[in-house]
Amino acid sequence: MSLSSAVKEFRARWLPNATSNGLTRMVSLLEQGSPLLIHGAFSRCASQGCLATHLAWHHPQTQALHAEAGVVWLTKIARMNPATSALLLEWDRSGVHNWELREDLLSECRQELERRAEGTDARHRREECCTV
Repeated sequence: MSLSSAVKEFRARWLPNATSNGLTRMVSLLEQGSPLLIHGAFSRCASQGCLATHLAWHHPQTQALHAEAGVVWLTKIARMNPATSALLLEWDRSGVHNWELREDLLSECRQELERRAEGTDARHRREECCTV
């Protein structure tokens, strides 16, 4: 499985279902190479979780879940099978130690956050010009 298929899946299936708060958290964890961002499991203890788990803890429909949050987010929100996720399979190989994957995911998260911020700013500008 190529690295690009993992990033393509992240872009197409994960990002549209992630909240901005979840993406901000993901950026922080990826930048730091945080030990809270694990691989090989969805969660280990209260503050440790995989990519899906951290996004799930910042999603309104799964934020109250604990160890099962990542699995529920992937299956119910992103509508994916965790066992066949290209991203999870790649992440489970080496996690935060895979510099190329980390950088690609960081770039995707930052671009998505920027796109969302630009969309919000444009929406506010339209509202302001129409209410004056």
